[in-house]
Amino acid sequence: MARALKFSSIWRKGAGRMKKDSGDVPRALYWVALNIVLAERPSRIKKVLEKFSDLPGAFQASREELLSIGLHEAETQELSSPKNFDRAQKEIDRARKKGYSLLTLEDVEYPAYLREIFDPPGVLYCAGRLEVLQGPAVAIVGTRRPSPYGRAVAEKLAEDLASRGVVIVSGLALGIDSIAHWGALKGGRTVAVLGSGLDNMYPKQNRKLSQKIMENGAVVSEFPLDAPPYAQHFPRRNRVISGLALGVVIVEAAVKSGSLITAQMALEQNREVMAVPGSVTSELSKGTNGLIKTGAKLVESWEDVAQELPTPLREKLLGQREGETRPLPLLTDQEAEIYKLLRADELSHVDELVDKCPYSVSELLALLLNLEIKGLILQSPGKYFQRRM
Repeated sequence: MARALKFSSIWRKGAGRMKKDSGDVPRALYWVALNIVLAERPSRIKKVLEKFSDLPGAFQASREELLSIGLHEAETQELSSPKNFDRAQKEIDRARKKGYSLLTLEDVEYPAYLREIFDPPGVLYCAGRLEVLQGPAVAIVGTRRPSPYGRAVAEKLAEDLASRGVVIVSGLALGIDSIAHWGALKGGRTVAVLGSGLDNMYPKQNRKLSQKIMENGAVVSEFPLDAPPYAQHFPRRNRVISGLALGVVIVEAAVKSGSLITAQMALEQNREVMAVPGSVTSELSKGTNGLIKTGAKLVESWEDVAQELPTPLREKLLGQREGETRPLPLLTDQEAEIYKLLRADELSHVDELVDKCPYSVSELLALLLNLEIKGLILQSPGKYFQRRM
């Protein structure tokens, strides 16, 4: 973890402007101060790092030097302001009290794959377990309004991969992202990448999910703790999702979808792009089917994903198939009867099921609960049910 050291502001006059004595400033403080000013514009963080090989030099640079690399006037003033360092110290202290970790590009714990992308975050705020950021990862993303088919596939893929040691990365959004996280939690670990600060969790409906993720995985953000979920944050967030992973699987996506932005960023980062095929009549499949047409790997199962991963990992994962058996839970005759009425690719309402079986609503709901506990079916809001794949 990047150490959050106490900082006592030491300033001296020089050349008509305030300057810092860099020997008295912890390195992490420079990174957080830079991130507070430029987190909204990561490409400018990259320009600062390219211009100043030693980060403290950026804070002692002249206005003209900073303007010459593309910073705006307000940013140059904010960067050199004593108040910026005070804000950075408060940010570090607050993160430490909450048990968060702050990883900078200089830290050995910074995710290796993310460091490779064109414009990695200068600071990565992390709630949860740092070691999960070093594991082999695959991103699973998709629409916020999935079909029953999409829900079933996303959960199955995430659980199957996570149970074999692959970390599942997604964006904590409603829909496919949330389903991928929940599926991964059933089998292993997952990482959620936010488009807001850690103390401004979004969407609020997923706060419980975020807490579950933190127990064995991690929730991360490049934005300061209180950063709101601005719309422009999410396309930038997507590059971190793909950057943390070896490959990206798109489950369902319309033609104009944020998930396709993630796919494009994955291509630019030299990551594998994979997609789950869908019905040619479904708008939710037009984006994924289009990706497959243009060369994305068609994914039907976790084995398809494993085949696109680097050789040592691919061989390790596929080798687990030998002798692999997953015993089915024992079902009563009544449970088996209800299970046969359900499908994996469509939802069945409880009223529809009542008409097809000899049980009362209360008896049917009890049987459905047993099937859900045994991990064989999924329940959606409104008393809709489907088989798990």
